[in-house]
Amino acid sequence: MKKIILLTLTVLVAFTTIHAQDQPNPITTAAPFLLIAPDARAGGLGDLGAATSADAFSQHWNPSKLAFAPSEFSVGVYYTPWLKELTNDVFLGGITFANRINERSSWGASLKYFNLGQIDLTDDIGQPAGTEKLNEFSLDGSYSIKLSETYSMGVGLRYVRSDLGIESANSTINPVNTFTVDISGFYQSDEKNYGGFNGVWRAGFNISNIGPKVSYSNDSEENFMPTNLKIGGGFDFVLDSYNKITINAELNKLLVPTPSVSVYDDGEAPYVQEDIGFFSGMFVSFADAPGGFEEEMQEITYSLGAEYMYDDSFGLRAGYFHESDMKGARQFLTVGAGFKFKSAKIDMSYLFNTSDLNNPLENTLRFALAFDFGEIFEIY
Repeated sequence: MKKIILLTLTVLVAFTTIHAQDQPNPITTAAPFLLIAPDARAGGLGDLGAATSADAFSQHWNPSKLAFAPSEFSVGVYYTPWLKELTNDVFLGGITFANRINERSSWGASLKYFNLGQIDLTDDIGQPAGTEKLNEFSLDGSYSIKLSETYSMGVGLRYVRSDLGIESANSTINPVNTFTVDISGFYQSDEKNYGGFNGVWRAGFNISNIGPKVSYSNDSEENFMPTNLKIGGGFDFVLDSYNKITINAELNKLLVPTPSVSVYDDGEAPYVQEDIGFFSGMFVSFADAPGGFEEEMQEITYSLGAEYMYDDSFGLRAGYFHESDMKGARQFLTVGAGFKFKSAKIDMSYLFNTSDLNNPLENTLRFALAFDFGEIFEIY
């Protein structure tokens, strides 16, 4: 007999980033690990990054930022324990690479790996029957180009594999293999004087994970990929040549249909998503919530973040993330810090849960390491 508790935990982990149990009408997708914030800098800013300054981890948040990268080459690695309070073998990790080709264009690539831990299997009399290791990963590449001195756009292509099947248990869950596309834009103004300080404006958007529906088994309904829209803005207060304060805000919305068709006429069964194509679903997602405009607004999460940098060598960060109680109830405060020594940067962040529901990153210190090298470009 399989260890049902561990298997159930695995399934919950796979969907924990976009919904929680006992919510009235959550939106579920395949491969939600694609939405998990990978790096500690963004983790310290309340999980935002669509309009922050370019760094080694821009590939996830907004590939268009790479056209404004300060260094010719950037490499980043990250590791985040997941559900640390319950297990020690579930984690998110990855590596990113970016190359600014010239003053106008850049390309980037990254690998994200989500290890769902080991499942120990037993037979009907409790004897060991093998183990299974479940995992998901994505491999992507992007190209971005400046269309003007202050605006860039980018496109990305991503290969996704989600393997949640247990072959030794004759599972009917098949691995998912698919491709998705990202489309993004980024604006960064010139540095201007505002009296007692200089300032730089930023804005960005990223429509990520645009791709066809997938199915985990031959006889189950198809699932939408987590197509997501990020829109963000920010402003740098450049106080002097050493001190800078940045404030940022970001909105996120899944471009996936809201479950709105009841399985039974009495309406007591959970709602299900409408059976339409992924492209149509992106547009339908803006006006399909059963609760009307109020519920549509509840599907938008928001993040606020602030960062203080001294001499581009030491940084302090704080942020807040909010999701409606009706759509998952992820609500938390974050703090973080960053240090730079020559070409190396190390960032760390910590999360304080403010929701009544548990967060998989509670009591977890996150780290990311990056290296910048090669030719140096002007930041502004």
